[in-house]
Amino acid sequence: MDYNNTEKVELAKKIYLYLGAIFITSLVVSNLIFQKFFYWYPFDISLFGFNLFELSVGILPYPITFLVTDLISEIYGKKNANKIVVAGIFASFFSLSIIYVANSVPAIDSSPVNNETFTSVFYLSGLAVLSSMLAYLFAQFIDIKIYHYWKKKTKGKMLWLRNNFSTFSSQFIDTFTVVFLLCVTNTLPWDMFTGLLISGFLFKVLVALIDTPLLYLGVYYFRKKFDLKINEEIDI
Repeated sequence: MDYNNTEKVELAKKIYLYLGAIFITSLVVSNLIFQKFFYWYPFDISLFGFNLFELSVGILPYPITFLVTDLISEIYGKKNANKIVVAGIFASFFSLSIIYVANSVPAIDSSPVNNETFTSVFYLSGLAVLSSMLAYLFAQFIDIKIYHYWKKKTKGKMLWLRNNFSTFSSQFIDTFTVVFLLCVTNTLPWDMFTGLLISGFLFKVLVALIDTPLLYLGVYYFRKKFDLKINEEIDI
């Protein structure tokens, strides 16, 4: 990339900012909507007595965060990917503090949402956010570390390998940790543990496979737009 080209540098920074915004939004929203559950497959399939495809809607935006960090890792490097992760942690805890303050303010009689409804939907997500952040902290840094390990090993080639290997490993750690902590804190009943662990991991593996072409498309765009060679990163 020609770093003397001011326009390209500014465009690279702007895209990095937008990717960060997508990442943080997906992360925060996933923690706020987790209490609604759905079947992600049209059939009711059980495994060892557990509903295999029963999931929280909070899982829907969460895989986007791993796609974004993989794309940033590939194009902007490990350091800038870690910056986004740290920003996501801050944003999540900041949103949690706002929810606590909002919950402490009593609703008036004419309020469309009363105190009980607000507490049930938002305030109770506090434990979920805390649990999710601990899982997320481990998973994202592991994802980035594994991604760059394989990137170095393959000398920037075999993008599909590092994308899927890093995501599979980190997503299992994330799914296990967050479900375990939600059960330990009594946010979810223990009889949902095995079902949520298996179904959550399978869903994330499927999404990782599906988003691989999207990662290739994104990397292709960056390399063409900024004249990047294989294994070359943008320094911003």
